[in-house]
Amino acid sequence: MRGEDQRIVYGFESICRALPIAPSTFYHRLACRADLSKASARHQQEAELRPEIKRVWDENYPVYGVRKAWQQMKREGFDLARCTVDRLMKQIGIRGAVHGKAVKTTVPDTSAPCPRDKVNRVFRAPAPNLLWVSDFTSLSTWQGFVYVTFVIDTFADRIVG
Repeated sequence: MRGEDQRIVYGFESICRALPIAPSTFYHRLACRADLSKASARHQQEAELRPEIKRVWDENYPVYGVRKAWQQMKREGFDLARCTVDRLMKQIGIRGAVHGKAVKTTVPDTSAPCPRDKVNRVFRAPAPNLLWVSDFTSLSTWQGFVYVTFVIDTFADRIVG
């Protein structure tokens, strides 16, 4: 539900009490939306910057991220901080191209019991072959994901298997 729809359904006064905000804040926001000159200098500047950031992003085949968009804005003579470009890009709803795809390899089962810590977080052995630890990881290849397991001797810090 958008804010206007909620205002119709629940009423303005109950929303102000629930949030809690002063009604004057809401009215000031409405006035600024209708007439930008009533907004703060920062909001006025950001209203001018949003279309410029969108233009830079569009002109560069919608792949520029925050850093490249910020650098291009600086080259064009805009004086603004990187974090400002980041915030405004989030507000506009644009972001740079992301290479690859996010892969979630583990889905934890929070109801399952955790295994006991059999070495009490002491990962050093006084002699070879007394304590081996293992770890596994996933590697992205052209064929897909490959899972690799390492067995490490904690005395020598060497992979033994």
